[in-house]
Amino acid sequence: MSETHPPRRTGQSIGAVLAGIAAGIFAPLGQQPPMSDQLLLLATAYRIVYGIVGSYIIARLAPDRPMLHALVGGGIGFAVSIVGAVATWNHEPPLGPHWYSLALAVTALPCAWLGGKLRLMQNASQS
Repeated sequence: MSETHPPRRTGQSIGAVLAGIAAGIFAPLGQQPPMSDQLLLLATAYRIVYGIVGSYIIARLAPDRPMLHALVGGGIGFAVSIVGAVATWNHEPPLGPHWYSLALAVTALPCAWLGGKLRLMQNASQS
């Protein structure tokens, strides 16, 4: 007995991840005025929403293994957040409180998992 696997579509996989990442909109570094903790908390909330939506888009566009694709996007988001935190940690003048860059890193993978899970639940309900 042999299993049939769909052909790998690497280009479509890469396109799915890039489309989900592009769902976020970021202000250019150094062009935003200093923000209060309340505004940064709001920014964290909308970035969480963007992370979930972006991961859902990745999973939706993925040719196969939607959760894996969503988590790859989350891993990229996590890595970019860590690089951003390290690059801005001791910046003078300060670019904001440290909690904000850490919050982005901590929420990246859970948001990716949730976006992927939403797509899997949608697939299951359509079956």
